[in-house]
Amino acid sequence: MEIEQRLVAKGIELPPVSAPVANYVNAVRVGDLLFLSGKGPSFADGSQGKGKLGADLSIDEGYRHARQVGLNLIAVMKAELGDLDRVQRIVKVLGMVNATPDFTDHPKVINGCSDLFVEVFGERGRHARSAVGVASLPQGISVEIECIVEVR
Repeated sequence: MEIEQRLVAKGIELPPVSAPVANYVNAVRVGDLLFLSGKGPSFADGSQGKGKLGADLSIDEGYRHARQVGLNLIAVMKAELGDLDRVQRIVKVLGMVNATPDFTDHPKVINGCSDLFVEVFGERGRHARSAVGVASLPQGISVEIECIVEVR
């Protein structure tokens, strides 16, 4: 329970796992890979991080939203695996940022999730990544992130 102890030591509490909003599942395991569906920035109070980077939100706000998505993804990992020490490596992260056409700091936003993964999983949290801007996201959320995790 090394990872769970690290969460406690850092005062990080995982949120409840939200149900998918359509006909899909939160995660699918194929062999030693766990594919996590995209999650948005849903907060403990039931609110969602909404807005468009470059118009409504600052980079810092987007970073915080991406960090919250990271927490939501770790909660899915915990629900699927039972023990976060079964995470061998975060393999790949795809971060989508709801942004204006002239916004170019997508990586700075998605760093909120990437930094959290390294904070929680250490070297196992370092991953390949893409950070892209999109014209819109479901329900006007600011960020959606999916990932692939190697598990044991």
